[in-house]
Amino acid sequence: MKIRVRAAVAAVAGVLLSLGTGSAAGAQGGSPAPGAAHRESVGMSHASGTFEVKVTPQAPDENGEPTVGRLSLDKQFHGDLEGTSKGQMLAVRSDVEGSAGYVAMERVTGTLAGRTGSFALQHNGIMNRGAPTLTISVVPDSGTGELAGISGTMTINIVDGKHLYELEYAFPAH
Repeated sequence: MKIRVRAAVAAVAGVLLSLGTGSAAGAQGGSPAPGAAHRESVGMSHASGTFEVKVTPQAPDENGEPTVGRLSLDKQFHGDLEGTSKGQMLAVRSDVEGSAGYVAMERVTGTLAGRTGSFALQHNGIMNRGAPTLTISVVPDSGTGELAGISGTMTINIVDGKHLYELEYAFPAH
């Protein structure tokens, strides 16, 4: 059973990492939650570059559902964002070929546009019979140090096996 679950988790990871391929896998902006504090921000800025990711299957949670895969994420960012991230992913693959979903949280630590600190990213990925959608958002108020107040969205693309990111971000006006 353990071998079969680990093989399923590895397969889910492969399917979900492919969510970053193609133009349909863009970050999608959303409306602020009702009642959320509104902060004016200076215009959006853009950062781009590459990253390497190591995805490691984790043992199923003893109180959790064994068909829900748990994976750890370890990334190295290069380009306009220089840094690392560590995170966790939960993933499920359906019995229908090409259908799966994942959620992930990761903490990015590094330097962006000369500012040093950290911020959290939240992923929501769906593969619906081969059609991917992926939303990656900066968690509100998760920025620390000189990255305090950061907001934005990230897009991931995979081209010829190389992981690329595009980060649209802003800081509050002072």
